[in-house]
Amino acid sequence: MITKKITVTNSQGFHMRPAGIFTAEMAKFKSTISITANGKTVDGKSLMYLISACIKCGTEIEITCSGEDEKEMMDKAVSLIESGLGEQ
Repeated sequence: MITKKITVTNSQGFHMRPAGIFTAEMAKFKSTISITANGKTVDGKSLMYLISACIKCGTEIEITCSGEDEKEMMDKAVSLIESGLGEQ
């Protein structure tokens, strides 16, 4: 299991489009991923849970990946968030 903290930088946070991009990419991995923000932990492969976390721009989140391809999954998750999830 690996964890990393990162700040969401895209201007609208995790609304439908960026959350959809994120969950679609995470679904390609075998490992599990959870996102902790605002005291709530959700499944990073679930679009509805990710949207329900109300993650806004500037929110620090903690990503936790666990499984056989956890490093690759973490690298992709961080890359997506740092790139603004297609919105910067």
